[in-house]
Amino acid sequence: MKYNKIIIEEKDFNLLKTIISKSQRYKGKNYYSSIKKLRKELEYAQILSSDAIPDDIIRVNSTVTIQMSSNVVRSFQIVTPGTGNVIHDKLSILSPIGLAVIGYAVNDEILWQFASGLNKLKILKVMQN
Repeated sequence: MKYNKIIIEEKDFNLLKTIISKSQRYKGKNYYSSIKKLRKELEYAQILSSDAIPDDIIRVNSTVTIQMSSNVVRSFQIVTPGTGNVIHDKLSILSPIGLAVIGYAVNDEILWQFASGLNKLKILKVMQN
């Protein structure tokens, strides 16, 4: 991990805290597992203001290119809940991939449990929009 812990923009941190507090409503095993892992990561996260956060950190509105363990490369934008659109490569921060990559940086590798099983993701590129 490039920065030794995830780095979260302050406004994203507040959004994620709200999502976690409402997560008891969701019954999906994989979704709840993602929330639980994110909650643990947030305990050790570094919270920064938007002007202090490095440009290579994934946050809401970042466009991200990842490589999955199957060697599939995919690019998408992380967006706020309700604005996701898979056809336009916009994934909600609430999606399993959104929850997995938020706060990570270029070249970080992440092990995350998805519905298809445990997957390794590598962050190849991050662009801020």
